[in-house]
Amino acid sequence: MLIQTDCIPCILNMSLAALRNVVAGQDEEKAVLEKILRVPALKGKQWDITSAEVVEQVMDIIIDHTGKTDPFFNEKRIQNRKLLEIYPSLQEMVNNSDDPLFTALKLAILGNSIDAMVSHRPSSMIKGTRARLEGMHIQKEDYVSFEETLKQCDLLVYLADNAGEAVLDKLFIETVKTRYKVDVSYIVRSHPALNDVTVEEARQIGIAAVARVVENGINGPLPGTLLHRCSPEVRSLMGRADLIISKGGGNFETFSNEMLSEKQVTFMVLSKCAVYQRHFGVAPGDPILANGFGA
Repeated sequence: MLIQTDCIPCILNMSLAALRNVVAGQDEEKAVLEKILRVPALKGKQWDITSAEVVEQVMDIIIDHTGKTDPFFNEKRIQNRKLLEIYPSLQEMVNNSDDPLFTALKLAILGNSIDAMVSHRPSSMIKGTRARLEGMHIQKEDYVSFEETLKQCDLLVYLADNAGEAVLDKLFIETVKTRYKVDVSYIVRSHPALNDVTVEEARQIGIAAVARVVENGINGPLPGTLLHRCSPEVRSLMGRADLIISKGGGNFETFSNEMLSEKQVTFMVLSKCAVYQRHFGVAPGDPILANGFGA
């Protein structure tokens, strides 16, 4: 999916949030923002580019100016810590539900609400979790199709997204592995990108206990997945995978443009903005479980 008009104000809001984490005051903020506002896509001068690639351009400007490669470092730690604190209660909720896999799936999608492009605080996700889950509706045929694919899956490649959300990915993968014998490779960012998971955040939540953690090999702060920029190891895993789960907006916007012949891909994302509402035909805040081959 290429950048949409709605993406421009979101990217600018994220830019301000990142800047305020790493610059000293308004004068410096204005100086860096002036450079950011020269990015062609943010002036409506380039539409053949994904939102994630524009974010990468913005982050490169911030990093070049400040020397700070991880503006959302503290937020990521807080997001993981907050979710780990309630992990036992969420685990209990999953295990005591009528369909643990379905409940864990909905939690994993709900975790996508922890997003630097919208709000990088986990409190809104944690509050009223049970009520929010009960209000989440996933089409039965989509879930049945997804579960059928899992039953036949030997290798699952899981494209990670945000910190905090990753804790719920761990719970989902743990639940999958209690039901099916499947090898899981959890793909994280090689370089910090927004509040997305790197090896450091993955290590913090202990996800290596349920999956093999692999860096994507992308050299830059890209909050998405472009195969031609991934490492040979990741491209090989993609080619051999029986199922690829793509979490979050950045991965969807970039990875949905890739063509993987006869490859099952499932996109798991929350409908957080008008772009997703139009594309998927869903209401604000709806969960999206989109099964398909290739793009």
